[in-house]
Amino acid sequence: MRNPIEDKGIPVKDGLPDSYFEYPKRKYGMDHDRYDWSLLVRRKPVTWPNDARVALWINVALEYFPLDMPGKPFKAPGGTVTTYPDLRHYTLREYGNRVGVFRVMEVFDKLGIRKVTAAINSSVAERNPFLIEEANRLGWEVMGHGVDMGKLHYGGQSVDEERALVKQSLESLRKLSGQKVRGWLSPAKSESYNTPDLIAEAGIEYFCDWVNDDMPFPFKTKSGPIIAMPHQHWLSDSTIMLHYKQSGQDFIDQINDQFEVLYNEAGTQGGRILAITIHPWMSGQPHRIKFLEEALAPIMKHKGVWQATGAEILDAWKKQQ
Repeated sequence: MRNPIEDKGIPVKDGLPDSYFEYPKRKYGMDHDRYDWSLLVRRKPVTWPNDARVALWINVALEYFPLDMPGKPFKAPGGTVTTYPDLRHYTLREYGNRVGVFRVMEVFDKLGIRKVTAAINSSVAERNPFLIEEANRLGWEVMGHGVDMGKLHYGGQSVDEERALVKQSLESLRKLSGQKVRGWLSPAKSESYNTPDLIAEAGIEYFCDWVNDDMPFPFKTKSGPIIAMPHQHWLSDSTIMLHYKQSGQDFIDQINDQFEVLYNEAGTQGGRILAITIHPWMSGQPHRIKFLEEALAPIMKHKGVWQATGAEILDAWKKQQ
């Protein structure tokens, strides 16, 4: 077997053993066995209820950022910034769960948006039970979002520690909401290699951490398959306006540009999903709430839009596989 480096004309001192170039998982498509590699355009087209082209999946993040965030292995976006105690950022996040969220709800009511998924830290549900009560009253789906934004899931974390966090979060949310809690979004979308296995073990049916597709796909775990949902982080108010420093008009334009492309693709390739993430501490501010309304209003005027929760999208998709 010739050395590939030598084939390129690069001198190699003493050469390298053949085993250096062997990789047991190297194959066509993917280098892992978590899911089967496939092209979206070649999959079976999906049809949404009432022949809608786009499933509108609104996600509201209800998060708790501790004042003493450990920063291990990093601080979640939106967390404290200055030295302890960073009351400026801590109280701003708290504002979202106490004030801003109700402005967001008012926009949804005005536009006729009834189907919403709320990604909730269990600490939020415990500290602010009125939010769970209001979510249930409005018919929102509750999705697991970890314990709080200071307790991340990450590589190198012990399996027992991570399993305990998953259990703590889901048991609390299921008890307080009365819902089954079928979906999961890791805090800061941060995972370890074990996270999918642990959440599937705990009864989760779909998760939102991987952003590598526009449609759901089966994901293999030690407890059987779960479904990876297309929860893109680009269409997030905090990503666009806080982290990328873009304007409210940019937020409006990017949401509607994404919708236009997906809507047109769905005309020939089957249904698509428009996932939008809203943080009440961001969009619920008095000077920003208009951007949320102006971004969603044009979409709600289309007849080919199906409002849905993550669980409803999951069920509709699975029936057609």
